[in-house]
Amino acid sequence: MKKLLYLFITLSISSCGGGSDAVNETPNSPPEIPSLTSPTNNLLCISNTINFQWNASSDSDGDNITYAVEIATDNQFTTIVKSGTITQTNKTYELTKGIAYYWRIKAKDSKGNSSNFSPVWNFYTEGDAVENHLPFMPNQIAPQNNSSLNTATTNLEWSCSDTDNDVLTYDIYFGTTSTPTLIESKITTTTYTVNLDANTTYYWKINATDIHDGKTLGQTWSFKTN
Repeated sequence: MKKLLYLFITLSISSCGGGSDAVNETPNSPPEIPSLTSPTNNLLCISNTINFQWNASSDSDGDNITYAVEIATDNQFTTIVKSGTITQTNKTYELTKGIAYYWRIKAKDSKGNSSNFSPVWNFYTEGDAVENHLPFMPNQIAPQNNSSLNTATTNLEWSCSDTDNDVLTYDIYFGTTSTPTLIESKITTTTYTVNLDANTTYYWKINATDIHDGKTLGQTWSFKTN
């Protein structure tokens, strides 16, 4: 009788789910990526006092959201000139005249989860008596930086814009050292095919030149082959 009573109590406790493993908390989700609105991409800004604006991010958990703003003079954000954590969806910064700038936003909730950064937008602040503006820095499309490829050839692909809408030409630097060598100059396309060896790290960059011989030097990117 005692054994039957003990078994009944044990089964009753188990069926009540008294163990700590029975509680499953829903994980907190990060907020959505904010979308940029102003200054618009490739804009020539007459004033160097810029009001940055973006759409509010939503959060499925209803958490409070702040926004991390980054403004840089290069599209890899190695030289950030302005940054901040903002609770509203706009912020005014005073910048230097005659400079190309790149900006992006990400959202962070009150639980510490962050979205990815928004796509990078660029703009120019009008300088005094400037008749021509340099092209923006070329943007890498493929191969992605630090990626690995299983192929004997690949297409180097990039994009580039100019606030004056000038026709652009490109110099291609490519090689196995961190200071790649010039392999092609003054091409008008934004893709170029290269041959690859296995188990090798490659470096490449693109310089852009406008019709007034205004040149912008690109960043150096890398990838490796297996």
